[in-house]
Amino acid sequence: MIIEARYNGPPGSGNGGYTAGLVATHPDVALHLPEGAVEVTLRRPPPLDTPLAVSTDAETLRVHDGDTLIASARAGTGARPEAVPSVPFAAAVEASAGYPGFAAHPFPTCFVCGPERTDGLRLFPGPLPDGRTATPWRVPPDVSPVLVWAALDCPGGWSVLTEGRPYLLGRLTAHVDAVPAPGTECVITGRHVASEGRKASVLSTLYGPAGDVLAVAHATWIAVDR
Repeated sequence: MIIEARYNGPPGSGNGGYTAGLVATHPDVALHLPEGAVEVTLRRPPPLDTPLAVSTDAETLRVHDGDTLIASARAGTGARPEAVPSVPFAAAVEASAGYPGFAAHPFPTCFVCGPERTDGLRLFPGPLPDGRTATPWRVPPDVSPVLVWAALDCPGGWSVLTEGRPYLLGRLTAHVDAVPAPGTECVITGRHVASEGRKASVLSTLYGPAGDVLAVAHATWIAVDR
């Protein structure tokens, strides 16, 4: 497994959602884990352009860089995350104009939400009046299940991110029901559920152009020092 350099989150390491999607869709996951949600835990910053070793047992897939455990995956436990209510596409566009990352972004070259990237997903989740986030997503030609995992990442994270206190993805559990068609206009919403110490729990939901739920996710984000 290799995380290509263009799929970075913080400089020099893989975007959390993209990395989780790459792990969750690895062929060995389908062979060893039951169908349904997959829970991916990121243990260390995922290195870029580095061959990573994959090993499995009856319940867990692990990804190593040499002797260092980078990530692990197992079947998701618990109930399916509830969907974060959607908004019309035009309302998501309006919310996105207020994206806090335009003014201050801890990782402005992030593949998913970095405003300095012209070749990324360019998801800019802005706040809604009730605290949810929303962003439009004009689905790229190379859309894949891995990119759906990536798209579910930052819109949830920005429901808890504040200037001066960056967070990184620690764990992502996703139910991907369908991959949107290239060129379609989707909406992604996020919501902060709870916080305890340095950990924040968030939800995110991907809606198709007809307003149907395509994927839902629950994530744990970890506050870090700059």
